[in-house]
This record gives sequence, structure tokens and C-alpha cells, in this order.
Amino acid sequence: MSISLGRILDHGSAKASPMISEMVDETVNDFDNSHPGRAAERSDQKDMYRMGKKQELKREFHPFAALSFIAVLQGTWEFLLVHGLVDGGLAGLFWSYLFTFIGLGLIVISLAEMASMAPTAGGQYHWVSEFSPRKVQKPLSYFIGWMSALSWQAGQASGPFVLGTLIQGLAVVNYPDYEPTNWQGTLIVFAVVIPIYILNVYFMDIIPIFNTVMFGIYVSGFLAIIIPLWILSPRNTAEVVFTQFSNSGGWSSTGLALMVGQISPIYASICSDAAAHISEEVYSASLTVPRTMVYSYAINGLMGFLTLITFLFALTDLDAALTDPSTYPFLWVFQNALPLPALNTLTAVLLILVFAGSVTFSISTSRQTWSFARDHGLPCSSWIARVEPKRELPVNAILLTCLCTCALSLINIGSSVAFNAIISLNLVSLMLTYSTSIGCVLLRRLRDPESLPRARWALGRWGIPINAGALAYSLFAFFWCFWPNTTPVDVTSFNWAVVIFVGVAVIAITCYILQGRHIYEGPVVLVKEVENEG
Repeated sequence: MSISLGRILDHGSAKASPMISEMVDETVNDFDNSHPGRAAERSDQKDMYRMGKKQELKREFHPFAALSFIAVLQGTWEFLLVHGLVDGGLAGLFWSYLFTFIGLGLIVISLAEMASMAPTAGGQYHWVSEFSPRKVQKPLSYFIGWMSALSWQAGQASGPFVLGTLIQGLAVVNYPDYEPTNWQGTLIVFAVVIPIYILNVYFMDIIPIFNTVMFGIYVSGFLAIIIPLWILSPRNTAEVVFTQFSNSGGWSSTGLALMVGQISPIYASICSDAAAHISEEVYSASLTVPRTMVYSYAINGLMGFLTLITFLFALTDLDAALTDPSTYPFLWVFQNALPLPALNTLTAVLLILVFAGSVTFSISTSRQTWSFARDHGLPCSSWIARVEPKRELPVNAILLTCLCTCALSLINIGSSVAFNAIISLNLVSLMLTYSTSIGCVLLRRLRDPESLPRARWALGRWGIPINAGALAYSLFAFFWCFWPNTTPVDVTSFNWAVVIFVGVAVIAITCYILQGRHIYEGPVVLVKEVENEG
């Protein structure tokens, strides 16, 4: 659905001669071919015009900076080191990762095409609004907007929390008498949030460079960890790594344990849609964003695979690793293979990368929240959606994101179980937003494919099977996200995500009934107005 410059110039006046419009467009296209930057700018203007959005944020990210941004944010290989082994064991984690990579890959490809059709910071709720059946466009996109906003806010709290507990785990390794407390972890979260806010507000101009540097550390850190482990660590046999499953969670069968245990590779591989939430700050977004989503997922997937193989071969005693005082099995592996100074250095690299990922995560989180507020989807929307003209940044949305992280971390002082339950909302809600948006575009594809916006990065004839596979996997993963790690279940082992999810759903529905249905129209209204005007 491209819009010619001739049509834009003619808007609101008598129709000009078709010959004049064609001559204008041909001249501009010739100029664009010799000036790629100008072509990217025109492409972004067309997309914003079609969606009825005003360009309020500054476009800072060129293709490689955007790729670095998402690769560091996802951090697949580093998060594989810090999550999961209880359900399925070594072989379970390996085969679950391969299955997850394929299933989530279908989701990423589907989201990438939608990001090309409508490159907006709103992401999923915008796509639901534009592609869902007319009767449910308004309430369904409102609900998905809430789920997406709260999911990203909950996920933002997890990064600083991991950083804090990782610092405490490293302290345990260096000082065995040290006993970590929850309140100390919360104070570390506060200490992390302050520089995140400063970087987001006062140094946004250097964030693309920052991400590029962090991507270099991301790759070099990956090599610095796996090479010494292959050389110095004692190793399992291939039979142990690829065929030895375990059921430490107490489930009735190993197969059920495998299903529950796949949450760890899912958590390590999600959030490619972060690229969509910075679409309005990326050059040539309708092409750069989908490419970034797919390329970063592939790069992270390969690095994650190599890290996982290395880690599993080096993890020679699963029970000892799971009960290590540091609470992180990879630190047990490091202790067995490396001298203490090397362990501290490599763990410091991980800490730097988790911090960098938290910075980029906060940018995507604030942009998604800002976008939903721009469409009047949140309480106090006018305040949240305000963009500071001088900085061209949603400063209030950034502040809100940092305050939410601090508020959620306070819960950890009283109960780590309650805090983990809240941040688990990130995974559950994201899967719901994925399945709903993909389901909507699949339905539109089946009913009226010609009405879909033109995409510069399109699936073509593969759209229906890829969307169908992505929808099936997202619903499958959504179901297993609610399961606890162990059985029998008590207050501490219960997966409270289901309770939090239902609670958030009730809040979202209540807000829609009391306020949303009166002021929220959904992005599709602006899109339709633009199309009608064309």
C-alpha cells in the first residue's frame, strides 16, 4: 500500500493530471536510486502516513546498530547459562532447545512480516487492531495492548534481578561465608536502574554506538567462555549429553518433564519483537526491522547452540551443580574448570552483557508503553505519551518503566516467590500476544489476502503454512508456560503465573469497560482514515 508523492501533494485539492503525478514520482524515484538515505526516509514517511502516525521520535538506528540492539537484548547464549536443568536434565535441555528454536523461528518470521507491513512501536496490539475481524478490533487490540505493556514491564524487572542475584552468586563463590538476602538483591536492582534511566534519557544519541560496542563484547565474550571450557573442563561423554534425561521435578514421566522443562530455552530465545517496538527510530524500518528480527534470531540461535553444547559437556555432575550455593550451575562449571581470577573475569563479562541487555530492554519497553498510551490505551495516557520535543524521547514513559522495575523489585524483599510469579508474566503474556496477532493475520490471509498491506519483507506463498505453524507452536508454548517446575506443588513451588495472568486480564477488562471503550478506538481507525483520504 505505498502512497505516491503525487497523491500526497494532491491531497485535499482537485485531482491533478495522472501524467503529472507519474512524472513527479519518476523524478523522485530516480533521485532515491542515487541517494539511498533519501529512499529510506521516503519509505519511512510512507509507512507513517499510511498508519496515520506522526513522526515524534528521532530515527537513530541504522541496520547494524539495530541488529546489535536486538542481539544484545535477547542474550540467548548468556541466559541459557543461567536458566533451567531441573526438568529433562542435560539431554532434555539440548533437544528442547532445538525444538524451541524451530517453533519460535516460525513465530519470529511471522512477526517480521507484520513488522514490515506496519512498522510501528505498538507492535502486536497495532497488528491485532489492523488485521483482526472488524467486530473485535477495538476490544481485542485493547486487551492485547495491556498484555503486551505489562508483559514488557514485567520482563524489564527480570534483567536487573538476574544481575543482582548473579552478583550475589559470585560473592558466594569468592566469600563462602557470605549469605545473600533478598533486600540486598533489591538494592542492587535500584543501583542498576539509575544508570539505565540516565542512559535512556541523557545519552540516547550514543545508544547505537553503545550497542555496537556491546555486540562486539557479546561475540568476544562468547568465545572467551566456550574456548577455555573446551580446553580446561572435564567432559561428559556424548551419550550422557544427548541421551541422558532426568526427572528431578518429580513428574509422572520423563516426557512430561521434557514438556515442562522447555520453558528455559523459550525464555532464552524470546523478545525478537523488541525490534518492532523501536521501529519508529530505525531507518528504512519496513525492511530493516524484519531483517534484524530474523538475522539476530539466527545469530543468537547459533551462538546459543554452541554455548549449550559446551555447557552440557562440561557439566559433569548435575546434582552438584543444581545444589551449588551460588544457585547458578554455570558457576559450578566455572569453578571446576577455571582458576578464581578467570572465573571472576568471565562472570564480569556476563554481568556487563546482562546490564547492556537491560538497557536495551528498557528502551523497547518504554516505547511499547508509550505507543499504547499514544492510542489512549492506558490510564494517564496523555502524561505517558508525552514526547519531550528537545530530546525527541518519551521521557515520561522511560521514567514509568524504571519506577515499575523498582516497585516490582520491592516485592522481592517480602517474597521471592511472589516476585518470580510477577516476572513470569513476561513469558505467558508474550505468547498470548504472539498467538493472537499471528492468528489475526492468518485469518485475514485466508479470508481476504488482497486487503493485507504490502510488505517489503513478505512471506509470499509460504505465508499460510508459516503462520499456521507459528500459531500452533505459540498456543502449545502458552499452555506449558503455566506449569510449575516440580511436583507435588506447594506455595513456594506453585507457578503463580496463572493467578497473575487472570488478575491482569480482569484488570484489563475492567479498565476497558470503565474507560477504554469510551476513549480507545485502536490504531486501525487512523489507518482507515488515511486509506480513505488517499
